[in-house]
Amino acid sequence: MKRNFYKATTVLLSTLTLSAAVLPCLAEDTLSSEQTALMAGSCANCHGTDGRLVGSVPTIAGRPAAVLEARLLAFKRDEISDTTVMDRIAKGFTNAELAALASHFSAIDPQADDATETEQEPQE
Repeated sequence: MKRNFYKATTVLLSTLTLSAAVLPCLAEDTLSSEQTALMAGSCANCHGTDGRLVGSVPTIAGRPAAVLEARLLAFKRDEISDTTVMDRIAKGFTNAELAALASHFSAIDPQADDATETEQEPQE
């Protein structure tokens, strides 16, 4: 009996300790640029790398953040009927994450050419 009690207590204390370490991270309202870039990677399948794909799927790079955020929130709330998967995708993000994604894509130059990026110096 005592042995089971000690095991249960150990599991409970471990869980509480881990929860105490994780909860402050979950409570943060701001996302790092690395976190946002990671989330934005999931948009590349349809919108292209950096949101600049030209075609039937809208280019989202360079659009005003307020417009992008409003559209993402509308998808999340099922307020847009002419959508394929964006309503389901948007529901997987918090409002703060959608705002961060909108800000991320609005900061990207839609006319930028990947080929014009500076070449890296050769390593010695």
